[in-house]
Amino acid sequence: MKENRKMELTSYDEIFSTEESRQDAAREKVMEIPLSELYAFRDHPFKVQDDERMMDTAQSIREYGVLVPAIARPRKEGGYELISGHRRKRGCELAGLETMPVIVRDMDDDAATIVMVDNNIQRESLLPSERAFAYRMKLEAIKRQGARSDLTSAQVGQKLNARQMVAKDAGESAGQIQRFIRLTKLIPQLLDMVDEKKIAFNPAVELSYLKLQEQVELLDAMESEQATPSLSQAQRLKKFSQEGRLSLDVMRAIMSEEKKRDLDRVTIGSDKLQKYFPKSWTPAQMEAQIIKLLESWHRKRQQAHER
Repeated sequence: MKENRKMELTSYDEIFSTEESRQDAAREKVMEIPLSELYAFRDHPFKVQDDERMMDTAQSIREYGVLVPAIARPRKEGGYELISGHRRKRGCELAGLETMPVIVRDMDDDAATIVMVDNNIQRESLLPSERAFAYRMKLEAIKRQGARSDLTSAQVGQKLNARQMVAKDAGESAGQIQRFIRLTKLIPQLLDMVDEKKIAFNPAVELSYLKLQEQVELLDAMESEQATPSLSQAQRLKKFSQEGRLSLDVMRAIMSEEKKRDLDRVTIGSDKLQKYFPKSWTPAQMEAQIIKLLESWHRKRQQAHER
C-alpha cells in the first residue's frame, strides 16, 4: 500500500500576513531607544558642548520633548551608532530623560558618513575645524563609493566629480571646499587658534603647507614674538618651506615684522571710553561723537595757526 501523506497548504491569510509583516518590517519606524544604547558616530567632526545653546536645547526638550527623531544604525557590537542627533542626545541627558526617539536605518559606512555630514553641515555656528573635517570625510566617502552615472549637474549638464558634489551640496565653490580641507593638515594647536579666530582663515590655509615639525616650531616663533601671521607672512613662510629654507630663525624674523595695518590703526578699548559716555550709547554713537569732537579740535587748531 502506498503510504498516505498529508499535504499541508499554507492558507491565504497566512500568506497575506507574512507579506504584510515583511512590508511592515521594511518600513522605517520611530523607536524609543535608551540613551545608554546610543553611541557617537566614529570620528564625528561636530563638537557637542554644554554651552548656552545646549542649555536652550535641554530646556526645549524638557518642555516639548524631542520633536525631530535622531537617525542611527545598528552596531555589530550591540546598540546603535548615531548618525544624526548627537546634540539632541546630550540635550536629553541634561533634561533627565532616559530614552529618545530614533529612526533606525541599515547603512554602510560611506552612506552613513554622507548622511551624518549633510544633517549637520548647514548649522550656522560651525567652527572652521568642524567644516574642514566634515568636508574631508564626505569627500572621501563619495570617492570610495565611486562614480555614479545618475549624478549630473543641471546647470552644466555634465557629471560632477566628488569635490564638485560636496561643493554643490554645501553651497560653496569647489576651491573653497579644498581650502577648508587643507585646514585638516594643521597641527591641533594651530587649528584651535583658527577656531578661536586668533589666526585668520586665509593665512591658516597657507600655513597648512608647512611640514608638521615646522608648524611646531612656528608655535615657538609666534610665542616669542607675540604675534600671529598675516596672509603675506604666511605666504612667505610657505615659500621658504617649499624651498627647504624655513628655520626657526627665519620664522622669528618674519614674525617680528610689524604689520602695516597695525601701524596705521589706533585702537581704544571700550572700557576706556565708556566712562565718558552715557551707558545707553552704542559704539557707533560714541564713534560719531568722537569724530565731531576731533573735527572741532582740528578747526580750533587751524584758527589758532592762522592768527
